[in-house]
Amino acid sequence: MKKIYLLGFTLCAFAFTGMAQVEQTDDFDSYDIGDISPQSDAWRTWSGAEGGAEEAQVSFDQATSGFQSLEINEVGAPAGIDMLYLIDSEPDSGIYTIQWNMYIPTGNEGYFNAQSGITEPQDPNTLFGGNVYFNEAGAAPGEGSVDGNPGGTFSFNHDVWFNVRCVYDIDNQLWDMFIDGTEVITDQQFAFNTPFTYLGAIDFYAPSEFTLFYIDDIVAGAGVLSTNDFSEAAFNVYPNPVKDVLNIESAAAVNNVTVYDVLGKTVLTAKPDAISPSIDMSALSSGAYLVQVTIDGASKTVKVIK
Repeated sequence: MKKIYLLGFTLCAFAFTGMAQVEQTDDFDSYDIGDISPQSDAWRTWSGAEGGAEEAQVSFDQATSGFQSLEINEVGAPAGIDMLYLIDSEPDSGIYTIQWNMYIPTGNEGYFNAQSGITEPQDPNTLFGGNVYFNEAGAAPGEGSVDGNPGGTFSFNHDVWFNVRCVYDIDNQLWDMFIDGTEVITDQQFAFNTPFTYLGAIDFYAPSEFTLFYIDDIVAGAGVLSTNDFSEAAFNVYPNPVKDVLNIESAAAVNNVTVYDVLGKTVLTAKPDAISPSIDMSALSSGAYLVQVTIDGASKTVKVIK
């Protein structure tokens, strides 16, 4: 396992309500670059074999927090990358929430589904959560879709990180999906091929030659997890790579900005107390930096290249 030199960052703040309880998380920063499943029991390929064409890659190319995320690319599609994020508690009743951050470059496609029960290799009939596409086959930029009953379409943004939250009402066999806190799919039925047994996994798959997306900051747990803190601290930074001035696009006032180099040394601080401020990074040398942005007490860290 790689050594982590940056300690103590509050990478993401997630609130939860009622009896909600976070049970498992993954931010990908404790892994080496490369195949994910040999490094984590939470990840498994569709076939169960490690190190083959199905393996998703831990990547340094994008991240919402820290350094790394999980890359799902088009190599070998549609028989290529196919990864299951396993739900350890295997819930078969009540409410269960799974959320993650997602990044899809312009011209590319993203995809996931939910699996009922786990077999080895995975049984294709266990799909219950619908095929959820983002820009399916590169033909619908900024539009997503889910099949099943009732199905539907929704909007998302390319080239920025956004939050996906799925809330599964297991007792009533219905699920909802939210994008950055906005409900886009409501009362979607569990209705695929075999009876539901338990929530086994989220399947991140590359269905076509257009697939390229990144996953980061997964949070899963019983009850209805809320993204209130995430939404309050939501922001985009541009341009990235940056030459001189980094712009922070935000809906609320940015209280603090701290820039760290890759060794964790603070190289720049600012207290703009303004909506959508600009940060002068012209004095910094070329390289990779972590920019920690604090909005209303919630902090997130993004990687920026100069």
